[in-house]
Amino acid sequence: MKRERKRNLQAFAFVFPGILILGIFVYYPLFKNIVYSFQSFTLSDITKEWVGLANYRQLFHDKIIFVSLKNNFLYAVISILIQVGFGLILAAVLEDVAFRKVAPALRSIYFIPTVISMTVVCLLFDFIYNPQMGLLNSFLNLLGLDQLAHIWLGSKKTAMYAVIAVSQWQSTGYVAMLFIVAIQKIPTELYESAEVDGAGKFKRFFYITVPQVRQMFFVTMILTVVGAFTVFNEPYILTGGGPGTSTMVLSLHMYQTGFVKNNMGYASTIAMLIFVITAVLSSVQFFTYGTDKEERT
Repeated sequence: MKRERKRNLQAFAFVFPGILILGIFVYYPLFKNIVYSFQSFTLSDITKEWVGLANYRQLFHDKIIFVSLKNNFLYAVISILIQVGFGLILAAVLEDVAFRKVAPALRSIYFIPTVISMTVVCLLFDFIYNPQMGLLNSFLNLLGLDQLAHIWLGSKKTAMYAVIAVSQWQSTGYVAMLFIVAIQKIPTELYESAEVDGAGKFKRFFYITVPQVRQMFFVTMILTVVGAFTVFNEPYILTGGGPGTSTMVLSLHMYQTGFVKNNMGYASTIAMLIFVITAVLSSVQFFTYGTDKEERT
């Protein structure tokens, strides 16, 4: 009994720092934010007014919330198609025998944008999108496609797509690396048997690669969607949510409500909306992955 108790104490001693850090920096702020979402106050207020569900009712009358949800949803759909879809194709190509010699160099090239600060990336693309001296319009003019030159961040029709493109450029390489790890775990015997049976590269990709990386597919899809619903840096640095509210997203709306309009109670409510959305999406990933493991066992 003493030995078992000592072992349990040792295990708890290893776990306790992690629990303490989570409690201080995750669970306590989350609990406080839940309380704040039922109150009305500013940063300078000493006391907070309890308003009950008034902030939550305001969500249903806030037009910017619906614009932000639409933009976040658009962000998620495009990110799934490009980051997850193209990332899987890119990973399969880099792991193909034909690219085996140059694959290490290409993996590094595609992964480099991931380690660059998003602030630096946004400033870089702000220069690329510049309507007068930007690289994008200059390149289009060089090709004789002057009619396609545009004020990319100043037009409501293109601003959101221009902002989304920044994330795709930076994050696709990271998702591709995750798929590469999953593809490398696939037994080579499966590909060899399929090749002997006369299956081409496309059939091997759809009938072997895709089914074998389905767990990583769901993980990357949920990570991408959660990232799309918590995105902040790109619209904040590039457009500030404009022109108008055309590039407004939930996290940016929360920031402006709290720190610009100084309505911290309603900002906490928006934060709870973001939390609920991301929690639901994370739960979907968890249960999907767990069900898949049970089927295999």
